[in-house]
Amino acid sequence: MSRLILLNKPFGVLCQFTAEPGKATLKDYVPVPDVYAAGRLDSDSEGLLLLTDDGALQHRIADPRHKLPKTYLVQVEGEPDETALARLRAGVDLGDFVTLPCEARQVDEPEWLWPRVPPVRFRKTVPTCWLEIVLREGKNRQVRRMTAKVGFPTLRLVRARIGEWALEGLAPGEWREVAVPPGPRPPRVFSRKR
Repeated sequence: MSRLILLNKPFGVLCQFTAEPGKATLKDYVPVPDVYAAGRLDSDSEGLLLLTDDGALQHRIADPRHKLPKTYLVQVEGEPDETALARLRAGVDLGDFVTLPCEARQVDEPEWLWPRVPPVRFRKTVPTCWLEIVLREGKNRQVRRMTAKVGFPTLRLVRARIGEWALEGLAPGEWREVAVPPGPRPPRVFSRKR
């Protein structure tokens, strides 16, 4: 039977089980053997990470061709206007690639959000605000690069949802196992011996 685990990955934790001196890893939080992350979050990002022992399910979750929406709550420096949000929605040329169109809107800071440790830097003269960004792709540091490109650097990044799975009810470092959804599996390839 396949396993699927939802983890609220804390800030500063590496998305790997292999120990690295002086750094926290998934092994410090999920004492379950033979599960692997389906996708990644940078160490300075927080929130929902899915882990499974099922390679086909891992592929279905992580592969951008399946276009699972990923919802991020993003605290940015400054207050983006509608023009900046429209640029995010339309796709942003990051030099090495152009992002796909996405959803982007300003939201209130979620009441359920925990304080970050260490806290985000605070400057009296520079306001901040929260955005909700929904992507159907996930390239390296994409959200951070997108917000910086339109003039509003990311201060804090929390992934709240991947497809049907949500972060709700999990404090940083907590995890829970959920039922594996039915769905298509990539075809198996068999080789014949002659």
